[in-house]
Amino acid sequence: GSARCGGGLGVGAGRGPVPEVNPAGRVGEAPGSGGGVRRPLGPSPNFWRCAAEAACCRGGGGGGAGEGGSRPAPRREPAQESAAAAGSLGPGSRLPLTALRQRCFPRGSALLRSRSVAQRPFKPSSPARHRRSFSKSASAWYVPCLASLETLQELCRKENLRCKSIGITNRNLKSYEVEYLCDYKVDEGTEYYLVKWKGWPESSNTWEPLKNLKCPLLLQNFLSDKNEYLSRVKEGKALKVKNHVKALKPAVADYIVKKAKQRIALQRWKEELNRKKNHKGMILVENTVDLEGPPLDFYYINEYKPAPGINVINGITTGCECSDCPAEKCCPKEAGFLLAYNKRKKLKIQPGLPIYECNSYCRCGPDCPNRIVQKGTPYSLCIFRTNNGRGWGVKTLQKIKTNSFVMEYVGEVITSEEAERRGQLYDNQGNTYLFDLDYDSDEFTVDAARYGNVSHFVNHSCDPNLQVFNVFIDNLDLRLPRIALFSTRTIKAGEELTFDYQMKGSIDLTSDSTDGLSPSRKRIRTVCKCGAVCCRGYLN
Repeated sequence: GSARCGGGLGVGAGRGPVPEVNPAGRVGEAPGSGGGVRRPLGPSPNFWRCAAEAACCRGGGGGGAGEGGSRPAPRREPAQESAAAAGSLGPGSRLPLTALRQRCFPRGSALLRSRSVAQRPFKPSSPARHRRSFSKSASAWYVPCLASLETLQELCRKENLRCKSIGITNRNLKSYEVEYLCDYKVDEGTEYYLVKWKGWPESSNTWEPLKNLKCPLLLQNFLSDKNEYLSRVKEGKALKVKNHVKALKPAVADYIVKKAKQRIALQRWKEELNRKKNHKGMILVENTVDLEGPPLDFYYINEYKPAPGINVINGITTGCECSDCPAEKCCPKEAGFLLAYNKRKKLKIQPGLPIYECNSYCRCGPDCPNRIVQKGTPYSLCIFRTNNGRGWGVKTLQKIKTNSFVMEYVGEVITSEEAERRGQLYDNQGNTYLFDLDYDSDEFTVDAARYGNVSHFVNHSCDPNLQVFNVFIDNLDLRLPRIALFSTRTIKAGEELTFDYQMKGSIDLTSDSTDGLSPSRKRIRTVCKCGAVCCRGYLN
């Protein structure tokens, strides 16, 4: 057997059981990749299902993780052994179920009293009742876990226990997973790679011969990262890369490890974004420019988040009665405006005019041609790292036709006074996330700095391909329109999406709307890097 990155089990020569990873060598997707106190699994951020539940409901039995083969588990250093609490034994040794329960449950808590939880749905409890949470559908205990995710995975493998909640299944119960490759060397003519095992600390990394690593994607990433680093060491000048070196320099190996960790972090972030989105289009994440990872203080939302003290009251109590919404008494006509879309569901009104869509009280169905923005982004988009100092950007993965709805701009709704205070901080940081809702008045502002969706990452351009429109659906409060971005021309797949942060409507209305990102805040002028022929030089 050999260490596989495309699935498969087995044993062979060398150290550590034969690892098994995700199909096609994808890393960072399977449960259990976190370390230390990181707990990415489970529906609750603080309380999640312990491995002891599997121990109580399924029972032990069977050998350890490496039994039946000639390859023991990856080694653990003495420091790691001393760090483990009593009851956690080293690889290759047996751990009684009693010790497993002691590791997972706080002192004084009882154990499970039912064996039915293995076949019944997993339902988390509230933090206030985490010690004892029984329901009619499942009799399970939920406790704050005393051990790290890696430790629980190790204990399950030693006891031959399966626990899907922490990623221990039939496929990987008796095998280990290659997370990424860290280093390279040649010893007596044999090529070796330093392997980081998924679910194990870096102190347990082992050198494995190339013949045992049938993982083309991970090897490709390793070589690509090495060549990328070597090509940059002389300020971007091309550098001949030797294919046969005896060892990598520490700086090169360090870069490769950081790049592998970044790749895993971005993969987790991508999965998180796609779990939280409520629209059809997929969200991808890409960074081939630097080592920047996911933003640390950003939370994905799908609609406005009112700040404390701001009450958003939906004023809709009635809807249209028409079955064919282009009729004369549909919602836009009742508001005194034209229907915004044509029969092909493309925008037909000029910039500056509002969009009134059918609401939840209307009798028309979901296929109504006047329900566009409320369905969310229909296109697959990619958040990518720009190579000219503009940070993150957004590009489309599909062709977008002219006058098509692309995305909605959402964030935290704050007062104008609070926006002025935050604006001073953002100006000093060189960021622009404040969008004034000044269609009817200038009372509220949308702040997408910490809370937002994909639009948070859309960059400015003086020659944009997106146009801003005010939309009213379930809330007719003119102070709180929804902000929708529509394409101004055909956008090719792979092209970056942009809008003008100082975009002005082309029609004079009774309002003073400018449909832009806080144009009144001009304390610090920000240099524009859009690169357009008609670039104004500054964002404000």
